[in-house]
Amino acid sequence: MSNNTAHNHLQSGYRGRIAPSPTGFLHLGHALTFRTAQERARAANGCLLLRIEDLDRARCKPEFVEAVYEDLRWFGLDWDEGPDCGGEFAPYLQSLRRSHYLDVWEKLRAKGLIYPCRCSRRDIQQSVAAPHPEDEEPVYPATCRPSEPLVPVQTEPGGITWRFRVPGGLAMSFEDGRMGAQKAVSGVSFGDFIVWRKDDVPAYQLAVVADDAAMKITEVVRGEDLLVSTFRQLLLYDALGLQPPSFYHCPLIRDAHGVRLAKRHAALSLRELRKQGQIPGDLLRIP
Repeated sequence: MSNNTAHNHLQSGYRGRIAPSPTGFLHLGHALTFRTAQERARAANGCLLLRIEDLDRARCKPEFVEAVYEDLRWFGLDWDEGPDCGGEFAPYLQSLRRSHYLDVWEKLRAKGLIYPCRCSRRDIQQSVAAPHPEDEEPVYPATCRPSEPLVPVQTEPGGITWRFRVPGGLAMSFEDGRMGAQKAVSGVSFGDFIVWRKDDVPAYQLAVVADDAAMKITEVVRGEDLLVSTFRQLLLYDALGLQPPSFYHCPLIRDAHGVRLAKRHAALSLRELRKQGQIPGDLLRIP
């Protein structure tokens, strides 16, 4: 990157990010979302960070991390790193940022906003009668939730699941950059959510808020399957006294029956599409 370009990035207040998870080969849907993130960052004369979300120890593999870099470059995606972004977070690997997540966990614990939960996923599924979308977890039935906010005596998060105490009946809203006004009612649209997993790994909601805040991200561009997660994250931003970014949720790739095509559909990985002789320009025209 030229010095002039770097200077322009620093003059612009826009900071975006692309955040792949190396649990498999990069999927076309994610790549198209990342392309939108790049276009919005460039249009704003801003900075685009790459963050590898590699907290899932069981599923994240080194070969997938290397493939992410290669596939992004092949698809025509680029990002800014180091001093050109005015930041100090290189490399941007979540697996190296545990101390930041522990700090956020401790702040929430000290405020009595989280509590330990012994319920398994199966316990919750069995106790919840109402159906819920495939991408959404059921509303937690508050089995382990204390009747009053308490500061837990535990000073380390490992060994048990931790949930955020969601206020009941709070009308929430935000303006999405693509989808317009979004509304939800806490405790109804979603319930107490996990912020730290039993296997001593920070959950997605906590990690993404901690990182986006620390990296001073001004706009989050991601798939519309994460719309409801935005409300959870807004509660975390508020609890931590942080300014949230703006949000722009991209459409998902679906098949002829309207079913979302995800990473498990290996035929739509960039790696496989490249083997088939596809070129990035053609893939960008996929609706």
